[in-house]
Amino acid sequence: MTEKNQQARFTKGDTFTAPVGFHPDLVWREEVAGPRPGDRIVRIARHRSFQTIGPGMLVPHPEATEPKAGLGRLWWLTKRLLVGRPIATADEGLERLNKVRALAVLSSDALSSVAYGTEAAMRTLILAGVAALSLTLPISLVIALLLIIVATSYQQTIQGYPSGGGSYIVAHENLGQIPGLVAAAALLVDYVLTVAVSVAAGVAALVSAFPALADHDVGLAVGAVLLIMLLNLRGVRESGTIFAIPTYVFVFSILGLIGWGFFRLATGGIPYEPGPPGPQAGTQDLTWFLILSAFGKGCTAMTGTEAISNVVPVFKPPEIRNARITLAWMAGLLATMFVGISFLASYIGVIPDPTEQETVLSQLTRLITGHGPYYYLVQFSTTLILVLAANTSFASFPRLLYVMARDRYVPRWFGLRGDRLAFSVGIIALTALSCLLLIVFRSSVERLLPLYAIGVFTGFTLSQSGMVVHWLRGSEPNRRRKALINGIGAVATGIVTLVIAVTKFAEGAWIVILIAPVLIVLFLLVHGHYLRIAKQLRTQAPVKPRGTPPLVLVPISSLSLVARQALAFAEDISQRVVAIHVTADLREAEALRAQWQEVVGNLPLVIIESPYRLLLPPLLAYVDAVQDLDPDETIMVVLPEFVPRHWWEHLLHNQTALRLKGALLFRSRVAVTSFPYQLAE
Repeated sequence: MTEKNQQARFTKGDTFTAPVGFHPDLVWREEVAGPRPGDRIVRIARHRSFQTIGPGMLVPHPEATEPKAGLGRLWWLTKRLLVGRPIATADEGLERLNKVRALAVLSSDALSSVAYGTEAAMRTLILAGVAALSLTLPISLVIALLLIIVATSYQQTIQGYPSGGGSYIVAHENLGQIPGLVAAAALLVDYVLTVAVSVAAGVAALVSAFPALADHDVGLAVGAVLLIMLLNLRGVRESGTIFAIPTYVFVFSILGLIGWGFFRLATGGIPYEPGPPGPQAGTQDLTWFLILSAFGKGCTAMTGTEAISNVVPVFKPPEIRNARITLAWMAGLLATMFVGISFLASYIGVIPDPTEQETVLSQLTRLITGHGPYYYLVQFSTTLILVLAANTSFASFPRLLYVMARDRYVPRWFGLRGDRLAFSVGIIALTALSCLLLIVFRSSVERLLPLYAIGVFTGFTLSQSGMVVHWLRGSEPNRRRKALINGIGAVATGIVTLVIAVTKFAEGAWIVILIAPVLIVLFLLVHGHYLRIAKQLRTQAPVKPRGTPPLVLVPISSLSLVARQALAFAEDISQRVVAIHVTADLREAEALRAQWQEVVGNLPLVIIESPYRLLLPPLLAYVDAVQDLDPDETIMVVLPEFVPRHWWEHLLHNQTALRLKGALLFRSRVAVTSFPYQLAE
């Protein structure tokens, strides 16, 4: 007789024979007949659902984790259709972005702001009359200079924090807990506003081309946010591919519009018209406060500048170099388009529509190109990029919550990643909050803008201030020069933050200023809770084994099959088993006792009368009484439950068990377990 060792594993479709005994690693040895009479082959078999990756380490095959039937299977199929198949953690590197895709995913917010940044400043200046619109270009040039300063500062941040230097991380590490939480609160609010403003502006661009859609703007905006949520749940790489085309169509169409406009101005094709003829008096005086207010609103064009520095790890290697190049591309394109639009709008004499039915960009495009195909190209691409600009927040908001969850300032489920490697909980939370804003403010850009930008400039200031401390503490070469660059950025953005806070306070900025402290208090409360829990769980006191098995209580309503099997299960756990029956009818209880003596006999049965026909309070009172007699007693409650075949039948059964679980969950030294019994029909 010969013996051979052979490795074998069961795969899908193989006949599976369960081995004798329990095998923790799901691997066992079995003898099978060999190819010749008398031969035996000893082979090592593995369960078909798992593979071994190391001693005592298993990994399930994907099909083993799929629901097989019922609602679970239906939900799984729906999720696969909408979101796609799961992505393994080992494949995370494949989800990284190159510079071209990253510019579309991470810069769409900043680049798209040229569609409303110039108009935001003009709508404030027009309050002093048409003549005041001549300040549009000077204000835009100052904003462009500020953009260059901030972008240069964030180049330093990328170099100093290659793992992702969001304002929260930089401020928290270098300035302390409270400045870090201030930055986090400000950015979280601003990310929600970014989604609302971008989508509302995109819908406004669409309404400019098709005024008949004006009555459906809120529904269109909410639908757009839901679509972006779905795309982001599919993962970073897919969203980058989808968003790249609209972003680049917008960029080239705007650059083409600017070039066309300059050509027509140079050839005399567009006459200089500084507004409609006749006096155009405003409702306010042209004061420094009004000018600074226009400047503050125009600074909304800079939102999203920090997004690239926040997520350096999503770039393909070399991450630092690719991130810095992408940031330079973004700043150059944004400055060019913003100043170009402002120059043409100011020189041609475009005046903001007081009814908000047509945007400044729409008027400008119509005057330069006419009402032909290029006009609709600009409007459609503007609509798309403004809607997709919200994607910058969908990339940054969940990642910021992930970092804060890691530091235990927000619930830990914000740190969980979905099966497509996206932070699904953060994405869904951002969707819900931004949709709420769009509904409350009726998708009005003019009503949302006063709330905008103060948060992001607060983040700018704290981040750059933190970088100054970072460089001065370190030993890197040229650290003083780097600290000076970030210092200039901190001073510049700090001044802008004060300007925005003062000029927009009465217009609604007070809401953001009020919300931020509330969020900070919530962060501190969550953090304190996690610290207290961690302290209790880290106790060094030895755990002494109990000398006696636990007391097992089995609530029963009758001696049904599931009740008898639950009692048998309880006897396997402990020799101390007590059945509990709560009743309002003592005659029915006596009948149960007689049946108990005949069928069971050897286990104690306690019958509790409930004069007020209540079930849970008497049972809970019995548990309390047992613990009063012995505070160290460990009690296990085994709940017999049967599982119906159809999902809707769950509504008809097991509600008492569900309430009992909830009531016992918070009892000390009480464990609850369900004993399910699957019904055949």
